[in-house]
Amino acid sequence: MNELLLSQPPPGMSKEGEPVWELAYFYPPQGHWTEKEYLALEHNRFLVEYDQGYLEFVSMPTREHQRIVLFLYRLIWSFLEARNLEGEVLTAPLPVKLWEGKYREPDVVYLSEAHSHQVEKYPNGADLVIEVVSGGVSDRYRDMVQKREEYAQAGIREYWIVDPAQERITILHLPEGQAAYAVHGEFGPGEQAASVLLDGLTVEITAVFAAAKI
Repeated sequence: MNELLLSQPPPGMSKEGEPVWELAYFYPPQGHWTEKEYLALEHNRFLVEYDQGYLEFVSMPTREHQRIVLFLYRLIWSFLEARNLEGEVLTAPLPVKLWEGKYREPDVVYLSEAHSHQVEKYPNGADLVIEVVSGGVSDRYRDMVQKREEYAQAGIREYWIVDPAQERITILHLPEGQAAYAVHGEFGPGEQAASVLLDGLTVEITAVFAAAKI
């Protein structure tokens, strides 16, 4: 058990209707999580991200959110298979290491041949990631601002921000030698978005959001 916990008095019994406070004493306090402790949560967690000792809890996806994720997963998987391209496409929950002490769980992850052949249990970096924006203001800020900066810093070459509220997909790409994303395009209903990284990969925006309403 974490040494910080041993110095704390045992909690009193939780009352009916209260959170089970006792459970908190089995885990480290915020700011003192190690990567090993974070990764050990794999059997009882759901979309928890790790940031320099802190845990960030991501909103539970809706059915509409998951339909979009699966639509985009199938799109990329079919593209790779049709062209016999190496690599793989995966979906959350899957921790992706951005740098030491920093993990995110993109909704969709494309790993090129080089990344997919890593021996680590979880991907160390990625080539293309997709986030489907959901939840409140804090969730939108995380996907549109915070993760945009982080994924660029991690050297992920392409980032798609899928916004169901606006029915818009923004495709960002990382120019060679640059530290920030450039906007390849913002695409709405009736338009077709195209990847920079995966030449020939296109998607009908109307079809993406129609998939959420099936």
